[in-house]
Amino acid sequence: MSDVIEERVETAAPEPEAAVQVTGLTHRFGDHVAVDNLDLTVRKGASFGLLGPNGAGKTTTLRVLNTLYPPQAGSVRIFGLDVRTQAMAVRRMLGYVPQQLSIEGALTGRENVTWFARLFDVPRRERAERVAEVLAIVELTEAADRLAGTYSGGMVRRLELAQALVNRPALLVLDEPTVGLDPVARDSVWARVQDMQRRYGMTVLLTTHYMEEADALCDQVVLMHHGTLRASGTPDELKNALGPDASLEDVFRHYTGESLVSPEKGGLRDVRSTRRTASRMG
Repeated sequence: MSDVIEERVETAAPEPEAAVQVTGLTHRFGDHVAVDNLDLTVRKGASFGLLGPNGAGKTTTLRVLNTLYPPQAGSVRIFGLDVRTQAMAVRRMLGYVPQQLSIEGALTGRENVTWFARLFDVPRRERAERVAEVLAIVELTEAADRLAGTYSGGMVRRLELAQALVNRPALLVLDEPTVGLDPVARDSVWARVQDMQRRYGMTVLLTTHYMEEADALCDQVVLMHHGTLRASGTPDELKNALGPDASLEDVFRHYTGESLVSPEKGGLRDVRSTRRTASRMG
C-alpha cells in the first residue's frame, strides 16, 4: 500500500487593490526638482491628506495623478491603471477640484455643471438628472439658474464640488478646496464631501493648509517638504510620536520648520486671486 502524501498549499488573500499607487515619482521643472523619488499608497475608500508648505510638491504630484503632467520618472497607477499609458481611462474615474478657478462666471451654476457632465461623457439621457442631483447635494438648487459670477466664495467651492462629482468619480482629488473660506463655509463643503463618500464609496485625496481639517477628516496623512516625503501615518500616530499634547500643526512645524498662514475669506474675485497665488507657489 503506497503512502499518500497530502500537500496543502495555503495561499494568502490578495492585497486589496490600492486606489493610488505611486512609486519613485520624480518631476522636474528645469533644474528644480519639484517631486523627488516619492512613494505613497492610498487605499480604496480612504480619506488621504497630502500636506506640506507651499512649494512642497503637492500640486505637482496631484497634476501627475490627474494626468495633467506625464510622469517623468517612476510609476503612478490609479486603481491599477497606468497614468502614462491609460490616461483616458484614468480621467473617467476622477473628479478634480483644482487650485485654479474652474467655474465660468458668465454661465449659470446649472450650465457650469452641465458643461462638466458633457466633458466627462455622462450619457445624454442622464445628464439633467445627474446635474440636478449634485446641485441638490451641495445645496445650490435655488441658485442654480443664477450667474456663477454672483456667487459667494462658499457657493463657488460648492459649485466646483458639484462639477467634480457629476460623473460619480471613484477618486475625488481636492487641491486646497476650502482656501479662503470662513469656518462655516468650510464645514459645509466637507459635509458634502463626506456625504458623497458614504453614498458612493469614493476615495478622497486632498491637500489643505488647515491642520484641523486634516486631523478631523483624514484616515492617513503624508507630509511633504522640498519634494520629498518627510512623514506618513494616521494623524494620531504622527501626533503621538511627538508627545501626548502635540497637535497636527506641531507635526507640520516639526518636519518643515515653517508656519501656517490662513487666507482671508471672500467671494469669487478673492477665490480667483487666492487660487492664482497658490498655483504660483506650487
